Amino acid sequence: MRLDGVLFFPVTPFTTNGDIAEQTVAEHVAQGVAAGAGGVFTACGTGEFNALDLADYTKVVAASVTATGGRVPVFSGAGGPLPTAKALARAAADNGADGLLLMPPYLVTAPPDGLVHYVREVASAGGLPVIIYQRGTARFSPSAVATLAQVPEIIGFKDGLGDFDLLQRIILTVRRSTDREFTFFNGLPTAELTVPAYRGLGVTLYSSAVFAFAPEIALAFHKAVTGDDEVLVQRLLTDFYLPLVELRDRVPGYAVSLVKAGVRLRGLEVGGVRAPLVDPSAADLAELERILAIGLEIAGA
Repeated sequence: MRLDGVLFFPVTPFTTNGDIAEQTVAEHVAQGVAAGAGGVFTACGTGEFNALDLADYTKVVAASVTATGGRVPVFSGAGGPLPTAKALARAAADNGADGLLLMPPYLVTAPPDGLVHYVREVASAGGLPVIIYQRGTARFSPSAVATLAQVPEIIGFKDGLGDFDLLQRIILTVRRSTDREFTFFNGLPTAELTVPAYRGLGVTLYSSAVFAFAPEIALAFHKAVTGDDEVLVQRLLTDFYLPLVELRDRVPGYAVSLVKAGVRLRGLEVGGVRAPLVDPSAADLAELERILAIGLEIAGA
């Protein structure tokens, strides 16, 4: 399964009662696909995977698959305790998802051999293509990734650590061990900021949280970076992405709650975030609105 273009990580809309707003999920996903997303990654980090139970998760995946209508692949999040991750993998398969983004096990720090066993079990439970997500407590060794790259269901590796020495060793080890197609992703928060660095390692695919609330900006950046328009790349990085990242880093969890606030600013009522995340303060929301306006102007939107 080939992924290309800008990858869309939708937020998870909630009603005023805190329930899943399924119709709004569908509207949000449909808008993103229509805007030009290359793939939909639903119920993942930006979609508050951490705050969803199995029933919530099933509703989000089903609504996302229906809204996408087969136009682009739909991957959904999985992770946490092994029994939970396996149940989510089965639910994703039952509701039409095309693959899984497998996030870390819950809390514990495990050795590479343990992570390999965890990934194998979840992949077997769902029978879907799996992209491994290296971040937090899930830190893989080069040999562990090379071992997993031999598993037919494992199709890619998304890096959320930003350890370029480790990532380069992983890439070289995997390329040496197999000639099958295996894709590497930039999975750092606000990934566009580090796209030039990852491209230096040959990692061109990245996730875009910005696409969830400003597809015009995300697509303008992608077009500029793939078309070698260095002037526009630097302008967007300097005047939009850098201030956004500085705002993001003011409060833990803003990598998600700012995105959700951005979706609301663009006119779609998706509710606030679930605990333990917090919504942006009035001052930070105003700053987000100012940064967004600058980005849209640069993108010509």
